Formats: sequence, C-alpha cells, structure tokens
Amino acid sequence: MNTMLMVGIPLISLFLLIIIFLQLKKSRGLKTLMQAEAQAREILARAEEEAERIRKKAELEARERDVARQAEFEAQTREKKRKLAELERRLLHREESLERRYQNLERKERDLSAREKRLFQKEKELEAEEKRISEILQQQTAELERIAGLTQEEARNMLIKKIEDEAKLQAIQTIRRIEEETREKSKALAREIISNAIQRSAAEHVVETTVSVVDLPSDDMKGRIIGREGRNIRALEMATGVDIIVDDTPEAVILSSFDPLRRELARMAIEKLVADGRIHPARIEDIVEQVKGELEEKIKQEGENTLYELGIHNMHPELVKYLGKLKYRTSYGQNVLQHSKEVAMLAALMARELGADVNVALRAGLLHDIGKAVDKDYEGTHTELSVELARKYGESESVVQAIASHHRDIDFPSVEAVLVQAADTLSAARPGARRELLETYIQRLEKLEQIATSFEGVSKAFALQAGREIRIIVDAQKVSDDRAMVIARDIAQKIKDELDYPGQIKVVVIREMRAVEYAR
Repeated sequence: MNTMLMVGIPLISLFLLIIIFLQLKKSRGLKTLMQAEAQAREILARAEEEAERIRKKAELEARERDVARQAEFEAQTREKKRKLAELERRLLHREESLERRYQNLERKERDLSAREKRLFQKEKELEAEEKRISEILQQQTAELERIAGLTQEEARNMLIKKIEDEAKLQAIQTIRRIEEETREKSKALAREIISNAIQRSAAEHVVETTVSVVDLPSDDMKGRIIGREGRNIRALEMATGVDIIVDDTPEAVILSSFDPLRRELARMAIEKLVADGRIHPARIEDIVEQVKGELEEKIKQEGENTLYELGIHNMHPELVKYLGKLKYRTSYGQNVLQHSKEVAMLAALMARELGADVNVALRAGLLHDIGKAVDKDYEGTHTELSVELARKYGESESVVQAIASHHRDIDFPSVEAVLVQAADTLSAARPGARRELLETYIQRLEKLEQIATSFEGVSKAFALQAGREIRIIVDAQKVSDDRAMVIARDIAQKIKDELDYPGQIKVVVIREMRAVEYAR
C-alpha cells in the first residue's frame, strides 16, 4: 500500500504538470509556463512531503499492529500453556485415582475369591446336611404313617380342615363381637339419620294402573268417537296404539295400554277432539300429530320442573328429556319419576347429615333409574342403560359409579353410593309404594323357602311378613350354634344372588335343643 502511494503520487503530479504546461503554452505563453513549472514543482514537493508523511504514518501503524498481534499471541500462548498444565495435572490426579481404584479392586477380587471358596465349601457341607436331614425326615414320615395309619396327604388334609374350622369359628366369634359393638354404636345414629331424612321428604304414593279414564261432556259424544261403522275409534286406536273401551260407564271412555306414554297421548288427543267438535279420521291424524309435539314439550317441561324442585343445575338437555319421560314409567305400580325424586332427596339429606358430597348423592339418586326411560329396543338392564346415559351426557365418574352400584352389581365405590342404595331401598319399601301380582308374590315366597331348605341341616323354613323375613329351623343334632351363624350368612348371600326383591330380607336361624325324660 505504501509503495503504491509513493509511485502513484509522482505520476499524478507529473500528469497534472503536463496538463498545466500544455494549457499555459496555449494561453499565456512562456511566462505563464515558467510560473506553471514553479507551481508544479511546489505541488510536487508538497505531494512528496505528504506521501512521505503518509508512508511514515502507515509504517508506524503497521509496527503498532505487529506489536499488538505479538502481545495477543503471547497472551494466548500463555493461556494455552496454563490450560495444558491444568489438564496435565488433572490427568495425573485421575491416573493416581485409577491406580488406587485398581489396587482396591484387586484386593476385593482376592477377598471375593477367598469368600467364594469358603461358600463353595459351606454349600457342599449344606448339601450333605440337607441330604442327611431329608433321609431322616423320610424315615420319620414313614414311621409316623405306620404308627398313625394315615398317609402324609391324609394327615395334611385333616390338619388343614381342623385349622379351617378353628379359623371359621374364631372369625364368626370375632364378627359377632364386632357386629354387636357396631350395632350398639350405630343403631341410634342410623335410626336418627334415616328417620329425619324420611320425615323431611314425605312423598305421595299413588299406585299406577294400566288404564286411563277420559271424561266426556255427554254420552252423545261416545257415538261421535266411535263414528260411522267404527271408523273414528279404529283411526284413534291405530294412531295412538291404545285400546279404547266404550262401555256403559256414564260420560267416560276407558283407555287401556301398558305404555303410559301412549295412554297420555290418546287422552290428550281425545280431549282436544272433544273440545274441537270435528271428529273424523283425517282430523284425528292431524290432532294426534299435534299432540305428539305438545307431549314432547310437556315431557321436557316436566324434567325441567324436577331439576328446579331439587335445585340441580348444569344437566345435559337429553337427560332432562329422559327425566320427563320417567313420569310415564312405572315400576311395580310406583311412578318412576316420583320414586327417583324421593331417592334423590333421601340420599341428599343423609349425605348432608354424614358430611358426604350432597351434590353427588342428589344427582346419582335422581338418575339411578334413568335407564327405565329408554325404549325397549335397546339391550341391557336398566342399571347398565342408566350408567351408559350418565357417562354419555357428561356426569362425573363418582355419580356414574354410584348409579352402577345401586343394585349392588358392583362393590360400593363411595359413601354416596351406599346412601343412594339405602335411599332406593327406603323409597321402594314404604308401605303402599309398590305392589306385586299375587302369582309373582307367591312364587317369590316359594323360592325363598326353597333356597333355605336346600342347605344341609335345615329341617323347616317359613317366609313371614310378606317375604321380608324368613325363619329357618335347623336340626340341633347336626348344626352347632356357630354353624347356625354360618348357615344364616350363606342363605342370605344365596338370596342376594338368586332373588330380585325390594328392600331387605331378614334371615333368622333357630336352633332348639330339647331334652325329654320320663319318670316312671
């Protein structure tokens, strides 16, 4: 760079001098030329001085950069030497550590080798001792079998059976003692909680039937309902799916169907037709279609009223519709919606007394029979359908599990589940709440007695209190007091497994010992 400056500046100056000389020669003559030469020499001198100054400055900067680079290089070299020394020191320390570890491993290996030899020797001694003991045991076993007249397997079975019998008796005695203690402590509290819950949720009990009666303004309306050659009544029966009975009952017709929804549809349709006055097949079809929409709205409104009455919020609209349909479903003659409301209130009241989750108990109690509102085309028990609907429409898992266990299909997962089951039993067991057909009632009592008499040692069995208690008389010569407790538990378990019944059944086992002697 300095060389280029030194060469370039004179050339530039010479070029300028030539140009100036030519110009002066052309314009001003020789005098001007001489002045131009003087100016050119002056310019050239200044240019040379400037070039020299620039060269010296460039050389100075170059020397300063060389000194800085040299200092930086020396500093980097010193740092690398320091790092290498540190690395060398660490490697030396690690090498010493590895050497010490290697020596320790060698020492441990020698110790392990010596220990292995000792263990091998002891193992041989133990094998020999085990073999000797096994021979002694075989000899002793053979001698015991010869003396006792029993094989080892028979003796083991006898011992196991004796231990099992003793364990059962001890367990029964312990259970009896715990039950007595628990009964004394919990009876008063349970009685108080249940009685308070029942008193605070007094509900109506109206047994549903399979017929409905529609009042008419006059007997003349019966003829118009029947129509010419029975066309109107046939159209009504086809459109609603119910049997319409027109008899001698004054100012009334009877609707017969096992489906309460169809009966309600027919009742509303007939009332509208009577109020409208135009009764013919085409009008009947229009009115029935209109009433179907009104019935759907009525079902929805019934579900919403139920939620408002119980103070329940945030329930899926589909579940609300299913709740409304429960008003038109019956179980053993008991209205299912009324039963569900009562179960919800009872469960919530008991949960509040016990400090449990009131919301879970309330929702599970209300929805425990929601599966009964599903059409019969769906497969599964009402419990399975209830669980499926509750889970499908966003109910919490604690509510779903409480619903699933209300008939003890699964073990109780929570306190709220126990309360729902207890509330369901209380609602169904109230006097007048439900009714059964005589034939079904007799079959249930006979089955109850058959289950009891199927056990060994039972001589007689009697079903009492409409099948809510069974008294069993056992043979005192065959059954001991402790065995009677076992029989009572086994019979109760078999009844749970094989019978469907509302409420609970009390199992009473009676063992009587009579000693009779005659003085002659």
